[in-house]
Amino acid sequence: MTREIILVGIGGGIGSALRYLTSALVAKHVQAVFPLGTFAVNVVGCLAIGLLLGLFERQAWANPDVRFFLVTGFCGGYTTFSAFAAENVNLLQSGHSFTAFLYIAASILVSLFAVWVGLALTR
Repeated sequence: MTREIILVGIGGGIGSALRYLTSALVAKHVQAVFPLGTFAVNVVGCLAIGLLLGLFERQAWANPDVRFFLVTGFCGGYTTFSAFAAENVNLLQSGHSFTAFLYIAASILVSLFAVWVGLALTR
């Protein structure tokens, strides 16, 4: 159990740092009410987890330590929906209801599609 916690913690730390850098990079280059940084992170993270889960499903990477590090740790640290929820509350409270509902729908639909594409690419 201790080794898994360490693997998840290291992977999560790396994922969280990369999540911050990705969001900051998008925010630096795109000014919009729509939270594109978190949207980009969620879509890329869903694609990554789809690819990884597909590879593990095919037994290409059967090592459970690698799975803990990459899927639970890295992807778990990289993708968060807590930011998603907070940003939507902020959009709603600031009178940007249409943008909030567009963000919710686009995040769910495109992310589900990205996981599907990731899985499909590994078959």
